[in-house]
Amino acid sequence: MFRLAQETADDWWEVEALYDLCFAPGREALSSYRLRDGVPAVEALSLVARDEQDILAGAIRFWPVLIGAEKALLLGPVAVHPTHQGEGLGGLLIEDSLARAVQENWSRVMLVGDAPYYRRFGFEKLDNVVMPPPTNPDRILGRELFAGAWQGVTGDVHSVASG
Repeated sequence: MFRLAQETADDWWEVEALYDLCFAPGREALSSYRLRDGVPAVEALSLVARDEQDILAGAIRFWPVLIGAEKALLLGPVAVHPTHQGEGLGGLLIEDSLARAVQENWSRVMLVGDAPYYRRFGFEKLDNVVMPPPTNPDRILGRELFAGAWQGVTGDVHSVASG
């Protein structure tokens, strides 16, 4: 059993330690991190999951980005502590946060990730959206939160700080 809550400033170091544990060294050199520089995460959608002992078991964050002049959410990172992997926690974090995104009137969400994993959550390859290099175009995925939300949205993804 997990308890989901909005991430707070008090969670920050613990969440960062989880990301360090779950991802390769140098994760902050990825192009998706450049889109986050100087931009606060979307607080209402950035969640932590704690187990029965109140130990951090997972976390997910979202960031606003622009594709041309169109707003989108950039999902990531999402991480589950190795002791809780395979328990469905990643899916719970993704689905719960996307439901919250709908309530917050976000239209579209994108990520850079493995299509076979994210397809089960409704993500599909975005052919006309370009992430900063070096990003494998096959890993650029998106999901509509409202019908037609990706229709006509094309171009380079850039930071809201530069937009």
